[in-house]
Parts: sequence; structure tokens; C-alpha cells
Amino acid sequence: MGIYDRDYGRPTHDQHYAMGGFRGLPLVVKWLLIINFVIFIVEYLMFPNLLPENSNEHFTVLDQYFSVFPASTGYALQIWRPVSYQFLHGDVMHLAFNMIVLYFMGPFVERTWGSKAFLKYFLICGAAGGIVYTVLARLGILAIGPMVGASGGIYGLMAAMVIMYPRIKVLLWGIIPMTMYWLVILAVIFSLLNIAMGNNVGGEAAHLTGLAMGFAYVLYKPKMIQIRMKRSKGNWEKKMQAEKDFQQEVDRILKKVHDEGINSLSHAEKRTLQEATRREQQGV
Repeated sequence: MGIYDRDYGRPTHDQHYAMGGFRGLPLVVKWLLIINFVIFIVEYLMFPNLLPENSNEHFTVLDQYFSVFPASTGYALQIWRPVSYQFLHGDVMHLAFNMIVLYFMGPFVERTWGSKAFLKYFLICGAAGGIVYTVLARLGILAIGPMVGASGGIYGLMAAMVIMYPRIKVLLWGIIPMTMYWLVILAVIFSLLNIAMGNNVGGEAAHLTGLAMGFAYVLYKPKMIQIRMKRSKGNWEKKMQAEKDFQQEVDRILKKVHDEGINSLSHAEKRTLQEATRREQQGV
């Protein structure tokens, strides 16, 4: 899957990061790629498969301790798993698909939002998929088993891309050109068909959760920022009003001292005067 053009104009020089090789990648995308590839190689070279030789599945020590694996309540409550499972992959094709999408789409989002916001978003979308799968498995709705892969974050990445760049073109399987909008629609249809046929139901649930979390995060984050700004403005106005009231009270007390003397002050008025003196000395 490769991004090759935009309908509304070609990328500028600074936007050739995804096509200019590994060096042109932004920091977080680069390190996510490195970490995922290194962990995959280390796992398959150093950790033997714990399942019988005739099994088609692969389950290593890393999978046992770091995958999303809701086999018990204790496992389900191990809070690192919704993050750590995103750096494990079942096979080469699983890893390759996720990393290819990350390589081509990740730079667009990271360059737009910044590295810190991108990493937070990517891990949140992936973690949401792991948490929803865990809950559904513990409720008996889905079969219990280990789940690995960065696909929840990858689907969240697709959600961000389709919101910000709906007309950007991609090559499905490196052959079929289509817009990001249609790619996401096909991805959803594919996941729903897999669920209907009973194929990788837990994984597809995590994929769709990552996608939904991505949409919710991108669409509602501006509203949340506005709410926080209004709250901060309200808090600031309250603080300024409190400061104004305090100064008026200090002026009243000083006038009382001038008119009636220091001995006329109550204990509360003396404390207010001491607080005013402290603030003046500290430059508050």
C-alpha cells in the first residue's frame, strides 16, 4: 500500500519524507519501525515456540507475558499488555502489512500533529482495541486467546488520514489506485465479512475499535480543547475577581487603620493584612 499523489496538489519538498527512504522519516515513525522489526527478529530467533510442533500457531515467552491474553482476571488486569501487545506480531505478513501502512501513512500524521501527539494517538488507538477485546473475551462474547499486533493503531492511523486527507490516493495491494475514503470503507467491509465468517473475530474487533477510537479522537479533540479553554478562561476570571476582591478588602482595612488605629482590627483583618504583606514581599 503506497501513497503516491494528492488530488489537490503534489507534496512540497518537506513532504517527501515517506518517499525519500528511511532517513526522511519523522522520529516516531522511524523508531516504531525499528522497534517492531527488532522485537520480531529477536522473538523468532531467541524464543522458541511454546506450542506443539504440529501447531500452526506461534506462541513464545514474549507472547505469554506481553500479548493481550485475557485467560484470567489477573492477566486481564495487567495494564501493560494493551500497549506491549502492539509491538508483537504473529508472522512476517502480519508485521509487513502493519509496517508498510505505518511507513507510508504515519509521516503524514506525525508531521501534521507533531511527534508527541502522534505517538500518544497511535498507542491510544491500539490500546483501545486491546481493551475492548479483553472485555468481550472476559464476558464470553469472544473466544479467549493471545492477541498481538499494531493493527489497532494502524486502523486508527487510517481514521486520521481519511479525516484529514480523504482524497489522498493510495495503491491497494500496490496495484489498485483509490482514495483514502474508499480504502477505509473497504477495510471496514473486509473486517465485517471476517467477523461474519468467524475468521479472526477478536482481531477484527480490535481493528474496528482502533478505527472508531481514531475517528472519535480526531473529531472530538477540538471540542475537548474548546471546553478546556473555556474552563481555563472561567478559572482565570474567577482568580482575577478574587484578586480584585482581596485588594478591595486590603484597601478597606488600611483605611480603617488610618481612621481608627491598628488595635481596631479583628483577627481576620490582621490575617488579611499579613497575607497582603507576604504577597508584596514575594512579588505575588
